[in-house]
Amino acid sequence: MSKKSQPRAMPDILLMVGIISLLTIGVIMVYSSSSIWASYKFNDSFFFAKRQILFAGAGVLAMFFIARVPYLFWRTHAKKLLIICFIFLIAVLIPGIGMVRGGAQSWIGVGAFSIQPSEFMKLGLIIFLAKFLSERQKYITSFQQGFLPALSLVLVAFGLIMLQPDLGTGVVLVGTCMLMIFVSGARWAHFVGLGLLGLAGFVALIASAPYRIKRITAFLNPWEDPLGSGFQIIQSLYAIGPGGLMGLGLGQSLQKFFYLPEPQTDFIFAILAEELGFLGGAFVLALFLLVLWRGIRVALYAPDLYGTLLALGIVGMISIQVMINISVVTGLIPVTGITLPFLSYGGSSLTLTLCSVGILLSVSRYSKL
Repeated sequence: MSKKSQPRAMPDILLMVGIISLLTIGVIMVYSSSSIWASYKFNDSFFFAKRQILFAGAGVLAMFFIARVPYLFWRTHAKKLLIICFIFLIAVLIPGIGMVRGGAQSWIGVGAFSIQPSEFMKLGLIIFLAKFLSERQKYITSFQQGFLPALSLVLVAFGLIMLQPDLGTGVVLVGTCMLMIFVSGARWAHFVGLGLLGLAGFVALIASAPYRIKRITAFLNPWEDPLGSGFQIIQSLYAIGPGGLMGLGLGQSLQKFFYLPEPQTDFIFAILAEELGFLGGAFVLALFLLVLWRGIRVALYAPDLYGTLLALGIVGMISIQVMINISVVTGLIPVTGITLPFLSYGGSSLTLTLCSVGILLSVSRYSKL
Protein backbone atom coordinates (compact mmCIF):
# COMPACT_ATOMS: atom_id res chain seq x y z
CA MET A 1 0.00 0.00 0.00
CA SER A 2 1.38 3.36 -0.99
CA LYS A 3 2.29 5.73 1.84
CA LYS A 4 0.31 8.42 0.01
CA SER A 5 -2.90 6.40 -0.04
CA GLN A 6 -5.42 7.61 2.49
CA PRO A 7 -8.44 5.62 3.65
CA ARG A 8 -11.92 6.90 2.88
CA ALA A 9 -14.07 7.99 5.80
CA MET A 10 -16.73 5.40 4.95
CA PRO A 11 -16.30 1.77 3.93
CA ASP A 12 -18.34 0.14 1.14
CA ILE A 13 -21.95 1.23 1.76
CA LEU A 14 -23.65 -1.50 -0.28
CA LEU A 15 -21.65 -4.16 1.54
CA MET A 16 -22.79 -2.74 4.89
CA VAL A 17 -26.41 -2.60 3.70
CA GLY A 18 -26.29 -6.27 2.73
CA ILE A 19 -24.78 -7.34 6.06
CA ILE A 20 -27.16 -5.30 8.24
CA SER A 21 -30.15 -6.50 6.22
CA LEU A 22 -29.14 -10.14 6.67
CA LEU A 23 -28.57 -9.57 10.39
CA THR A 24 -32.00 -8.00 10.81
CA ILE A 25 -33.70 -10.86 9.01
CA GLY A 26 -31.64 -13.28 11.10
CA VAL A 27 -32.82 -11.84 14.43
CA ILE A 28 -36.46 -11.95 13.27
CA MET A 29 -36.14 -15.54 12.03
CA VAL A 30 -34.31 -16.73 15.16
CA TYR A 31 -37.27 -15.54 17.23
CA SER A 32 -39.85 -16.96 14.84
CA SER A 33 -38.15 -20.35 14.53
CA SER A 34 -37.20 -20.77 18.20
CA SER A 35 -40.14 -19.28 20.13
CA ILE A 36 -41.98 -22.58 20.64
CA TRP A 37 -38.89 -24.51 21.65
CA ALA A 38 -37.70 -21.67 23.94
CA SER A 39 -41.10 -21.47 25.65
CA TYR A 40 -41.06 -25.21 26.30
CA LYS A 41 -37.47 -25.48 27.50
CA PHE A 42 -36.84 -22.10 29.17
CA ASN A 43 -40.38 -20.74 29.73
CA ASP A 44 -39.34 -17.68 27.70
CA SER A 45 -40.24 -17.43 24.02
CA PHE A 46 -37.61 -14.70 23.57
CA PHE A 47 -34.76 -16.71 25.14
CA PHE A 48 -32.82 -17.33 21.90
CA ALA A 49 -33.85 -14.03 20.30
CA LYS A 50 -32.52 -11.97 23.22
CA ARG A 51 -29.19 -13.78 23.13
CA GLN A 52 -29.01 -13.38 19.35
CA ILE A 53 -29.59 -9.64 19.70
CA LEU A 54 -26.79 -9.54 22.28
CA PHE A 55 -24.41 -11.45 19.99
CA ALA A 56 -25.40 -9.37 16.97
CA GLY A 57 -25.03 -6.10 18.89
CA ALA A 58 -21.57 -7.02 20.18
CA GLY A 59 -20.60 -8.25 16.72
CA VAL A 60 -21.76 -5.07 14.98
CA LEU A 61 -19.86 -2.87 17.46
CA ALA A 62 -16.76 -4.99 16.88
CA MET A 63 -17.33 -4.85 13.11
CA PHE A 64 -17.44 -1.03 13.02
CA PHE A 65 -14.45 -0.74 15.36
CA ILE A 66 -12.36 -3.17 13.28
CA ALA A 67 -13.42 -1.38 10.09
CA ARG A 68 -11.57 1.69 11.42
CA VAL A 69 -8.37 -0.30 12.05
CA PRO A 70 -5.98 -0.27 9.06
CA TYR A 71 -6.03 -3.78 7.58
CA LEU A 72 -2.21 -3.90 7.55
CA PHE A 73 -2.42 -4.15 11.34
CA TRP A 74 -3.48 -7.77 10.93
CA ARG A 75 -0.49 -8.55 8.71
CA THR A 76 1.83 -7.30 11.45
CA HIS A 77 0.25 -9.57 14.08
CA ALA A 78 -0.70 -12.51 11.84
CA LYS A 79 1.79 -14.98 13.35
CA LYS A 80 0.79 -14.19 16.94
CA LEU A 81 -2.90 -14.56 16.10
CA LEU A 82 -2.32 -17.93 14.44
CA ILE A 83 -0.37 -19.25 17.43
CA ILE A 84 -3.19 -18.19 19.79
CA CYS A 85 -5.73 -19.91 17.53
CA PHE A 86 -3.70 -23.14 17.59
CA ILE A 87 -3.45 -22.99 21.40
CA PHE A 88 -7.24 -22.72 21.69
CA LEU A 89 -7.74 -25.46 19.09
CA ILE A 90 -5.53 -27.81 21.11
CA ALA A 91 -7.04 -26.76 24.45
CA VAL A 92 -10.58 -27.67 23.35
CA LEU A 93 -9.45 -31.29 22.93
CA ILE A 94 -8.33 -31.55 26.57
CA PRO A 95 -10.91 -33.28 28.81
CA GLY A 96 -12.29 -30.87 31.38
CA ILE A 97 -11.65 -27.85 29.15
CA GLY A 98 -13.54 -28.75 25.99
CA MET A 99 -17.32 -29.08 26.14
CA VAL A 100 -19.18 -31.78 24.19
CA ARG A 101 -22.31 -30.79 22.25
CA GLY A 102 -23.99 -32.85 19.61
CA GLY A 103 -21.24 -35.45 19.78
CA ALA A 104 -18.43 -32.94 19.08
CA GLN A 105 -15.97 -31.55 21.62
CA SER A 106 -15.82 -28.14 19.96
CA TRP A 107 -16.58 -25.54 22.68
CA ILE A 108 -14.79 -23.95 25.63
CA GLY A 109 -16.99 -22.56 28.38
CA VAL A 110 -16.48 -18.91 29.35
CA GLY A 111 -18.84 -18.01 32.18
CA ALA A 112 -22.43 -18.31 30.98
CA PHE A 113 -21.27 -18.41 27.37
CA SER A 114 -19.01 -20.60 25.27
CA ILE A 115 -16.60 -20.06 22.40
CA GLN A 116 -15.81 -22.31 19.45
CA PRO A 117 -12.05 -22.23 18.73
CA SER A 118 -12.51 -23.58 15.19
CA GLU A 119 -14.32 -20.35 14.29
CA PHE A 120 -11.31 -18.33 15.45
CA MET A 121 -9.02 -20.62 13.48
CA LYS A 122 -10.87 -19.92 10.22
CA LEU A 123 -10.20 -16.19 10.53
CA GLY A 124 -6.71 -16.59 12.00
CA LEU A 125 -5.61 -18.86 9.16
CA ILE A 126 -7.04 -16.48 6.52
CA ILE A 127 -5.05 -13.58 8.01
CA PHE A 128 -1.83 -15.59 8.19
CA LEU A 129 -2.16 -17.20 4.75
CA ALA A 130 -2.78 -13.79 3.17
CA LYS A 131 0.52 -12.62 4.69
CA PHE A 132 2.41 -15.82 3.82
CA LEU A 133 1.19 -16.02 0.22
CA SER A 134 1.65 -12.32 -0.52
CA GLU A 135 5.24 -12.36 0.77
CA ARG A 136 6.18 -15.62 -0.98
CA GLN A 137 4.23 -15.30 -4.22
CA LYS A 138 7.30 -15.88 -6.36
CA TYR A 139 7.66 -19.32 -4.75
CA ILE A 140 4.02 -20.40 -5.03
CA THR A 141 4.58 -22.30 -8.29
CA SER A 142 7.20 -24.39 -6.50
CA PHE A 143 5.73 -27.39 -4.71
CA GLN A 144 8.38 -27.56 -1.97
CA GLN A 145 8.92 -23.85 -1.34
CA GLY A 146 5.42 -22.48 -1.80
CA PHE A 147 2.56 -24.94 -2.18
CA LEU A 148 3.64 -27.56 0.39
CA PRO A 149 4.32 -25.19 3.35
CA ALA A 150 0.93 -23.51 2.91
CA LEU A 151 -0.85 -26.84 2.45
CA SER A 152 0.86 -28.37 5.51
CA LEU A 153 -0.37 -25.55 7.73
CA VAL A 154 -3.93 -25.97 6.46
CA LEU A 155 -3.84 -29.75 6.97
CA VAL A 156 -2.57 -29.42 10.56
CA ALA A 157 -5.47 -27.08 11.39
CA PHE A 158 -7.90 -29.39 9.58
CA GLY A 159 -6.56 -32.41 11.48
CA LEU A 160 -7.08 -30.72 14.87
CA ILE A 161 -10.63 -29.75 13.90
CA MET A 162 -11.36 -33.32 12.80
CA LEU A 163 -10.27 -34.62 16.21
CA GLN A 164 -13.28 -32.83 17.73
CA PRO A 165 -14.77 -33.97 15.21
CA ASP A 166 -16.28 -31.16 13.08
CA LEU A 167 -16.24 -32.07 9.39
CA GLY A 168 -18.41 -29.13 8.29
CA THR A 169 -16.12 -26.44 9.73
CA GLY A 170 -13.09 -28.35 8.47
CA VAL A 171 -14.46 -28.38 4.92
CA VAL A 172 -15.12 -24.62 5.02
CA LEU A 173 -11.59 -23.96 6.30
CA VAL A 174 -9.91 -26.15 3.67
CA GLY A 175 -12.08 -24.81 0.83
CA THR A 176 -11.34 -21.20 1.79
CA CYS A 177 -7.60 -21.76 2.08
CA MET A 178 -7.41 -23.68 -1.20
CA LEU A 179 -9.19 -20.78 -2.92
CA MET A 180 -6.58 -18.35 -1.54
CA ILE A 181 -3.68 -20.58 -2.60
CA PHE A 182 -5.15 -20.98 -6.10
CA VAL A 183 -5.69 -17.23 -6.58
CA SER A 184 -2.14 -16.51 -5.41
CA GLY A 185 -0.86 -18.38 -8.49
CA ALA A 186 -0.39 -22.05 -7.56
CA ARG A 187 -0.05 -24.53 -10.43
CA TRP A 188 -3.05 -26.53 -11.70
CA ALA A 189 -1.02 -29.76 -11.55
CA HIS A 190 -0.60 -29.42 -7.80
CA PHE A 191 -4.35 -29.06 -7.32
CA VAL A 192 -5.12 -32.08 -9.49
CA GLY A 193 -2.84 -34.26 -7.39
CA LEU A 194 -4.20 -32.78 -4.19
CA GLY A 195 -7.76 -33.33 -5.41
CA LEU A 196 -7.18 -37.04 -5.97
CA LEU A 197 -5.50 -37.37 -2.58
CA GLY A 198 -8.26 -35.36 -0.93
CA LEU A 199 -10.96 -37.53 -2.49
CA ALA A 200 -9.31 -40.65 -1.08
CA GLY A 201 -8.99 -39.00 2.33
CA PHE A 202 -12.60 -37.85 2.27
CA VAL A 203 -13.77 -41.40 1.55
CA ALA A 204 -11.60 -42.66 4.42
CA LEU A 205 -13.07 -40.06 6.80
CA ILE A 206 -16.59 -41.13 5.89
CA ALA A 207 -15.79 -44.82 6.21
CA SER A 208 -14.12 -44.31 9.60
CA ALA A 209 -17.29 -43.00 11.28
CA PRO A 210 -20.59 -44.94 11.11
CA TYR A 211 -22.68 -41.79 11.61
CA ARG A 212 -21.14 -40.25 8.47
CA ILE A 213 -22.04 -43.35 6.46
CA LYS A 214 -25.60 -43.03 7.75
CA ARG A 215 -25.67 -39.41 6.56
CA ILE A 216 -24.61 -40.51 3.08
CA THR A 217 -27.29 -43.23 2.92
CA ALA A 218 -29.85 -40.76 4.31
CA PHE A 219 -28.89 -38.32 1.55
CA LEU A 220 -29.36 -40.97 -1.14
CA ASN A 221 -32.64 -42.24 0.32
CA PRO A 222 -33.85 -40.44 3.46
CA TRP A 223 -37.02 -42.58 3.54
CA GLU A 224 -34.95 -45.67 4.27
CA ASP A 225 -34.67 -44.44 7.88
CA PRO A 226 -37.29 -41.67 8.24
CA LEU A 227 -37.14 -41.58 12.05
CA GLY A 228 -33.35 -41.83 12.26
CA SER A 229 -30.63 -40.61 9.91
CA GLY A 230 -33.14 -39.32 7.33
CA PHE A 231 -35.29 -37.41 9.84
CA GLN A 232 -33.71 -33.95 9.53
CA ILE A 233 -33.68 -33.74 5.76
CA ILE A 234 -37.26 -35.07 5.48
CA GLN A 235 -38.53 -32.50 7.97
CA SER A 236 -36.54 -29.77 6.22
CA LEU A 237 -38.17 -30.62 2.87
CA TYR A 238 -41.57 -30.77 4.60
CA ALA A 239 -40.93 -27.17 5.68
CA ILE A 240 -39.74 -25.88 2.29
CA GLY A 241 -42.44 -27.58 0.20
CA PRO A 242 -45.60 -26.03 1.74
CA GLY A 243 -44.00 -22.57 1.67
CA GLY A 244 -44.80 -22.19 -2.02
CA LEU A 245 -44.36 -18.78 -3.58
CA MET A 246 -45.45 -16.50 -0.72
CA GLY A 247 -45.05 -18.74 2.34
CA LEU A 248 -47.42 -19.51 5.20
CA GLY A 249 -46.73 -16.15 6.83
CA LEU A 250 -44.19 -14.93 9.37
CA GLY A 251 -44.52 -16.93 12.58
CA GLN A 252 -46.84 -19.52 11.00
CA SER A 253 -44.35 -22.38 10.57
CA LEU A 254 -45.60 -25.85 11.49
CA GLN A 255 -42.22 -27.57 11.44
CA LYS A 256 -40.94 -25.52 14.38
CA PHE A 257 -43.46 -27.37 16.59
CA PHE A 258 -40.83 -29.97 17.56
CA TYR A 259 -40.64 -31.56 14.10
CA LEU A 260 -37.42 -29.99 12.86
CA PRO A 261 -34.77 -30.28 15.64
CA GLU A 262 -33.48 -26.90 16.89
CA PRO A 263 -34.68 -25.00 13.81
CA GLN A 264 -32.95 -21.77 14.86
CA THR A 265 -29.49 -23.13 13.99
CA ASP A 266 -28.45 -25.16 10.92
CA PHE A 267 -31.95 -25.44 9.38
CA ILE A 268 -33.16 -21.88 9.87
CA PHE A 269 -33.40 -21.39 6.10
CA ALA A 270 -36.01 -24.18 5.95
CA ILE A 271 -38.23 -22.29 8.41
CA LEU A 272 -37.64 -19.06 6.49
CA ALA A 273 -38.72 -20.74 3.24
CA GLU A 274 -41.79 -22.20 4.97
CA GLU A 275 -42.91 -18.86 6.39
CA LEU A 276 -41.76 -16.45 3.66
CA GLY A 277 -41.90 -18.77 0.66
CA PHE A 278 -39.81 -18.82 -2.49
CA LEU A 279 -39.78 -15.02 -2.67
CA GLY A 280 -38.44 -14.68 0.86
CA GLY A 281 -35.76 -17.28 0.26
CA ALA A 282 -34.82 -15.67 -3.05
CA PHE A 283 -34.53 -12.26 -1.36
CA VAL A 284 -32.13 -13.67 1.25
CA LEU A 285 -30.04 -15.31 -1.47
CA ALA A 286 -30.00 -12.00 -3.37
CA LEU A 287 -28.59 -10.30 -0.26
CA PHE A 288 -25.86 -12.94 -0.04
CA LEU A 289 -25.08 -12.35 -3.72
CA LEU A 290 -24.84 -8.62 -3.00
CA VAL A 291 -22.30 -9.32 -0.23
CA LEU A 292 -20.38 -11.65 -2.58
CA TRP A 293 -20.34 -9.08 -5.41
CA ARG A 294 -19.19 -6.20 -3.24
CA GLY A 295 -16.64 -8.38 -1.46
CA ILE A 296 -15.09 -9.51 -4.75
CA ARG A 297 -14.92 -5.87 -5.89
CA VAL A 298 -13.13 -4.96 -2.67
CA ALA A 299 -10.61 -7.77 -3.31
CA LEU A 300 -10.08 -6.85 -6.98
CA TYR A 301 -9.45 -3.18 -6.23
CA ALA A 302 -7.37 -3.62 -3.07
CA PRO A 303 -4.12 -1.62 -3.15
CA ASP A 304 -1.85 -4.65 -2.62
CA LEU A 305 -1.78 -8.44 -2.87
CA TYR A 306 -2.17 -8.88 0.89
CA GLY A 307 -5.41 -6.89 0.84
CA THR A 308 -6.66 -8.85 -2.17
CA LEU A 309 -6.00 -12.25 -0.57
CA LEU A 310 -7.36 -11.15 2.81
CA ALA A 311 -10.62 -9.85 1.32
CA LEU A 312 -10.97 -12.85 -0.96
CA GLY A 313 -10.43 -15.26 1.94
CA ILE A 314 -13.15 -13.62 4.02
CA VAL A 315 -15.63 -13.51 1.12
CA GLY A 316 -14.76 -17.10 0.21
CA MET A 317 -15.30 -18.32 3.78
CA ILE A 318 -18.76 -16.74 3.96
CA SER A 319 -19.77 -17.89 0.46
CA ILE A 320 -18.63 -21.50 0.92
CA GLN A 321 -20.50 -21.71 4.23
CA VAL A 322 -23.68 -20.32 2.64
CA MET A 323 -23.47 -22.77 -0.27
CA ILE A 324 -22.98 -25.76 2.04
CA ASN A 325 -25.79 -24.76 4.39
CA ILE A 326 -28.35 -24.09 1.64
CA SER A 327 -27.35 -27.29 -0.15
CA VAL A 328 -27.88 -29.33 3.04
CA VAL A 329 -31.24 -27.72 3.80
CA THR A 330 -32.52 -28.35 0.26
CA GLY A 331 -31.21 -31.94 0.16
CA LEU A 332 -28.49 -31.38 -2.44
CA ILE A 333 -25.69 -32.74 -0.23
CA PRO A 334 -25.56 -34.89 2.94
CA VAL A 335 -26.30 -33.28 6.30
CA THR A 336 -23.34 -31.54 7.95
CA GLY A 337 -23.34 -29.19 10.91
CA ILE A 338 -22.87 -25.78 9.27
CA THR A 339 -24.69 -22.62 10.32
CA LEU A 340 -26.01 -20.04 7.85
CA PRO A 341 -23.92 -16.85 8.24
CA PHE A 342 -25.72 -13.86 9.80
CA LEU A 343 -29.01 -15.78 10.14
CA SER A 344 -28.43 -18.87 12.30
CA TYR A 345 -28.44 -18.60 16.08
CA GLY A 346 -24.94 -18.71 17.56
CA GLY A 347 -22.38 -16.74 19.52
CA SER A 348 -18.88 -17.56 18.25
CA SER A 349 -20.00 -18.07 14.66
CA LEU A 350 -21.96 -14.81 14.43
CA THR A 351 -19.52 -12.53 16.25
CA LEU A 352 -16.45 -13.94 14.47
CA THR A 353 -18.16 -13.60 11.09
CA LEU A 354 -18.97 -9.96 11.87
CA CYS A 355 -15.37 -9.36 12.97
CA SER A 356 -14.27 -10.85 9.64
CA VAL A 357 -16.60 -8.47 7.81
CA GLY A 358 -15.06 -5.62 9.80
CA ILE A 359 -11.67 -6.49 8.28
CA LEU A 360 -13.28 -6.67 4.83
CA LEU A 361 -14.80 -3.22 5.37
CA SER A 362 -11.37 -1.95 6.41
CA VAL A 363 -9.88 -3.19 3.13
CA SER A 364 -12.74 -1.48 1.28
CA ARG A 365 -11.72 1.88 2.75
CA TYR A 366 -8.39 1.60 0.94
CA SER A 367 -9.68 -0.10 -2.23
CA LYS A 368 -9.95 1.96 -5.41
CA LEU A 369 -13.64 1.26 -5.95
